[in-house]
Amino acid sequence: MSTIRFKQPGNHLSQPDTSEPPSSWRVIVSVFATLFVLVLILFGALFSLTPSGQAVGKWFGWLFALDSVQLWWYVTRASGIIAYLLLWFSMVLGLGVTSKFFDHMLDRVFTYDFHQFISLLSIAFVVLHVVVLLLDRYLPYSVWQILVPFISPYRPIWVGVGVIAFYLILLITITFYMKKRIGMRTFRIIHYLSLLGYVGATFHGIYAGTDSALPTVMLLYKGTGIAVIFLTVFWLALLGLKKLEARRLALAAARLPRNRHASAR
Repeated sequence: MSTIRFKQPGNHLSQPDTSEPPSSWRVIVSVFATLFVLVLILFGALFSLTPSGQAVGKWFGWLFALDSVQLWWYVTRASGIIAYLLLWFSMVLGLGVTSKFFDHMLDRVFTYDFHQFISLLSIAFVVLHVVVLLLDRYLPYSVWQILVPFISPYRPIWVGVGVIAFYLILLITITFYMKKRIGMRTFRIIHYLSLLGYVGATFHGIYAGTDSALPTVMLLYKGTGIAVIFLTVFWLALLGLKKLEARRLALAAARLPRNRHASAR
């Protein structure tokens, strides 16, 4: 992972950006580490369905009291909240990279790399959140109820919104590593769906999460939501200013030949 490098005070516009581009090995290591965690979780879930896995599970259940009905409920709650916080952090970093909001505080290369790493880590915790539901004995889920939106036995609408949000986030993360094949224009259009994915994950957490009744959790959702709204408005305002500046320069360039022609007369 990159080392945090703080910007030195001074004239930011007059100093060229000498930061090195993000090295490919960091991205490769992050991707393979995340894939390894996902494969390990999936292998553990499949192994637990076999007779040997059930025997090992009984032994671990006796050793660590894993046979408690509430244990998996605690795990899925914790992993869900952690996944949401990581997704929010990824959104903040992504908006910060796009709007250059953190350029005066953090090195742009670090922000860019950390945004990729946090995105992959959030997907890993979402997968953990989902796999644990298969192991829950109080309200067990089938694979189809997890993968197909709106057929959940518990609050199907808001659980389905969460499933769709996860698919959007997964699509955005995959297309990030396909930018050269699909083109930057297509990648940017798809990347805009990250806002929709974050909104869906937020509503999923509020209306499907059992902890949303707690004042601290609602304060968490409101605080993180306000931060994303602020950075989104800041980014849109910058886009508007850039368009106005480009239009002004285009009008000035169009008037220049006319002024020269008039002065020649």
